[in-house]
Amino acid sequence: MSNTSRRGLLAVFAASAAAVPLGALTAAPARAAGPARAAAPLAAPAGLGTARSSVTQAPLDASYFTRLTLHTPLTATVLPGTPARTEVTSGGERVALLTHGARTVVLPGPERTFTENKKPYADDFGRTLPDPSLPAAERRYWGSTPGGGSWSTLGPYESDYSVAPGAGVITLTTDHASRHASVRDDGITDVDVRSVARFDKVPTGQACSYALSFGYQSTHDNYRARLSFLTSGAVELRVEKEVADNVTQLAAALTLATGVPAGTDWTIRVRREGSRIRAKAWRSDLAEPSAWAVDVSDSTFGAGRVGLRALANSGCTNLPVRLTVSRFQVDAATWEAPPSVTHRDWVRVLPQPFDGTWTPELEQTVRGWAGSTAPDVLAYAAMFLAGAPAVTSGAGPTKDKQVLGEAGYGYLDPRGDRYEGADFHEYMNLGWTFSDGTWTGPSGKQVGNLDCSGYTRMVYGYHLGIPLAAGEDTSGTRLPRRSRDMADHAPGVRIDRTDGTRPPTATQLQPGDLVLFNADSGDDAVTATVDHVGIYLGADQAGRRRFLSSRKTVDGPTMSDLGGASLLDGTGTYARTLHTVHRI
Repeated sequence: MSNTSRRGLLAVFAASAAAVPLGALTAAPARAAGPARAAAPLAAPAGLGTARSSVTQAPLDASYFTRLTLHTPLTATVLPGTPARTEVTSGGERVALLTHGARTVVLPGPERTFTENKKPYADDFGRTLPDPSLPAAERRYWGSTPGGGSWSTLGPYESDYSVAPGAGVITLTTDHASRHASVRDDGITDVDVRSVARFDKVPTGQACSYALSFGYQSTHDNYRARLSFLTSGAVELRVEKEVADNVTQLAAALTLATGVPAGTDWTIRVRREGSRIRAKAWRSDLAEPSAWAVDVSDSTFGAGRVGLRALANSGCTNLPVRLTVSRFQVDAATWEAPPSVTHRDWVRVLPQPFDGTWTPELEQTVRGWAGSTAPDVLAYAAMFLAGAPAVTSGAGPTKDKQVLGEAGYGYLDPRGDRYEGADFHEYMNLGWTFSDGTWTGPSGKQVGNLDCSGYTRMVYGYHLGIPLAAGEDTSGTRLPRRSRDMADHAPGVRIDRTDGTRPPTATQLQPGDLVLFNADSGDDAVTATVDHVGIYLGADQAGRRRFLSSRKTVDGPTMSDLGGASLLDGTGTYARTLHTVHRI
């Protein structure tokens, strides 16, 4: 990115800082000349009406800058250990930490809190499952939602679940058992969720029903808003809870319609906030009612999943009956404990790698960074999380192209998996000529998407000026296209690597470092090929080391634990498969 376009981008921040939900991204000149003004703090996600992700910062006052007053001269001391690092202090307080051979510098600054919460999504079932070409053990009966997690389907037969483009199907057969499909995201508390579905028959003998589940703990413990389709063609709404298989009605049943023919789509919507539960249902070809049909309070279940339930009552005589779900949509949701990282580390990038020599010019650079709230590595990385607003470049070759804002991972294949391959320039729908003359065209299907290495290149390359390679590159001067090549040839310094038997301890890990994994190759061998990369963010509220990366299951950049914990500690996938730590 040219200096002109970067300044133009920062000017956009200045003009719209109040509207940016990641509130610490305050505009400042591209060349930091001293402390910049602080952004107004923005509340972290705490309910359905708040920003889904945020970077918050307390207001700055004179005491902060007094504490950071830099004495003359600054003191530079080489620290013991490998790689070599130089600590710069002022009056006994650290003001910068530089690594010999690297461009990234960590400096203390205003305390920030990075938080991510659930992003909305809609599953229109645009895939075909199960795939008959796969072995039975590998078939996925409903696959994954677009960004909300994978589906879990329960009881009694896997063959009762299938997906054809535009339809998730549950077949009720002669055993009269409930079928449950839930999204594997157990931490949802407040939620606004809806589904659209239809039965292919009016039941005979006894009713059939379909329900929208929430606060779901298991098949035995959950809330649900349930539509009963009676043999007369009438449709009734019930809101109920099931505790250890005992069902309690939370409100009296409401008759919504009579004489409803088979094949009529019905929408159920639930909004849960704290202990308050509201529900409504309507024929999908009609306008949504303005009022809630049910408004009750109950606090039996806390965080849980959302999903669907289908049942044919004992005595239903015209089975099998098929429930076809055409849409499952989460409009808003919050996690019980959103991941959150709070610290005072800011990560800046030098124009050249630090060679170990402390110079007057370098001192002036560090002095210019002290107290600055201009966007740094972590701020740019956060500007692609859920809910980040679209920001358009104001100048240069990317003029009028989106350069920041919530990103996806990739478009879907016929089985509902996300294609890799979305690089930084494809996010912008722009062709790119690299320094070796290689030109790579845009991809209309990948606009707004970033795969894991594309996300890293967008932050470090496009926004912060690290040279980028078109593909493989062994020079150590350009950031390669793929994570496996970054592990060996990214510019900078290797901090740690697996010894072949266990993940590296990474005792010198610091925010901004690249963390590279063998996460998706189908085994747990830490020595296998690197296939995933992220950017280390810092310790979360539980003291665990958390990173940012773009992932398929979440459909884009995340610091959350949906579909695998974004943690380097514990026994999760990424903790087990950390392979290399590298400092740019």
